[in-house]
Amino acid sequence: MSHEIVPHWRLSKQRLRLIGEICLNCEVVIFPPRDICPNCNQEARTPYELSGKGNVESWALVDRDEAPPRFKKQAPYIVAHIRTEEGPVITARLTDLNWREIKVPDGNGDWFWRKEYDVKKGMPVEAVTRLYFEDGERGPLIYGYKFRPPIRQITQTGSPVHSQGSS
Repeated sequence: MSHEIVPHWRLSKQRLRLIGEICLNCEVVIFPPRDICPNCNQEARTPYELSGKGNVESWALVDRDEAPPRFKKQAPYIVAHIRTEEGPVITARLTDLNWREIKVPDGNGDWFWRKEYDVKKGMPVEAVTRLYFEDGERGPLIYGYKFRPPIRQITQTGSPVHSQGSS
């Protein structure tokens, strides 16, 4: 087991339930927790659970060759800035996105296939708990939050109206 497991357990509340803090002085919601309000510099240690709802402000595609070693198996993927309903901006991966493969030039006269994800500025998203990575071949599975488009409707059979690709 890796020595890195201890920080994951210490951060489990904010990674699995989006637990931040609220400043009782100016009512600013803080995520991740900082104990001092960035708005008024007063102590802010009151736990606050964010709703997990927000909108995409910006995003970037992370290709396999750009991904950190422990995330290479999962690439390509999208990392986004999410403006939460409560105010804080969270950097997180997007998941369950619709996508299609497109043919793009490689700059050397050849072509290759690449995923194009259906992501738009202002797109509503919601937090879900998903696998982050495996900590080594025999290490623990590390879970945390990612964001996905909300499932808006459920059919009479109980299935989502829209289908989602995996990511």
